[in-house]
Amino acid sequence: MSEEAGFLSSVIETLKTVVYALLIAGVFRTVFFQPFWIPSGSMKDTLLIGDFLFVNKMAYGYSYASCPSIRIPAIGVDIGAEDFCGVFEGSENRLFGSDPEPGDVVVFRHPVTGRDFIKRLVGMPGDRIQMKAGVLHINDAPVELEDAGVFVEEFAPQGPQAIRPRCNSAVGLGADCEKARQIETLPNGTSHAILDIGPQFSDDTGVFMVPEDHFFFMGDNRDNSTDSRVPQNLGGVGYVPRSALVGRADRVMFSSAGRSMFAFWTWRSDRFFAEIE
Repeated sequence: MSEEAGFLSSVIETLKTVVYALLIAGVFRTVFFQPFWIPSGSMKDTLLIGDFLFVNKMAYGYSYASCPSIRIPAIGVDIGAEDFCGVFEGSENRLFGSDPEPGDVVVFRHPVTGRDFIKRLVGMPGDRIQMKAGVLHINDAPVELEDAGVFVEEFAPQGPQAIRPRCNSAVGLGADCEKARQIETLPNGTSHAILDIGPQFSDDTGVFMVPEDHFFFMGDNRDNSTDSRVPQNLGGVGYVPRSALVGRADRVMFSSAGRSMFAFWTWRSDRFFAEIE
């Protein structure tokens, strides 16, 4: 075999290896786990800006929402589920489907925009959900709350979007930004931390009657979350259909407090492989 033929054969084998690797990665991402990067503070202090996790897509079965999406605004890449699985859009069926449990942290596709959201499930089909004076009520009964001190973070730009956190009082850059922290226990016995910044309009709502085959989601950072309390026609999440569920978030794999994951001095090593409660 000539030197040129040997080189060409080597290049072909390398390309085949890359293609096979991409196909395997694509199947793994589509069927089993989907990576998710936390871009906002709506789930603090359960999830922080810069947390990286894998979503368990096997937890609730598969639907149109399980199809992958790839969005990298910096280079203009925006490939949604409709590009991969558009033929299945609108179908309510789920393969190997099962319902999530109250308290699960769930990734779902926004019913209107198709963007991925991550929130905590607090309302099941048929539940009556209401906020009264900042306290979640489920089927007319308040959830159990226990004071858990204060959540403190630096008032400074966070993550690639340079988002500044909301605090319970006005502070300057670099100062401590504080929010009240409580442990909330849902009727099924699951407990998790929530944050309270102060009185605002979303602390008191009407009654939400969760429709059949839909779910009600809220962020743990209650005063800084766009969730099911706001209807879809007003820019919120509204009721989320079963078909929009992507999977359950179980564990943080990696976390960075900086503008880039490559800034190793900003890595939060204490959050690596941390269980999500």
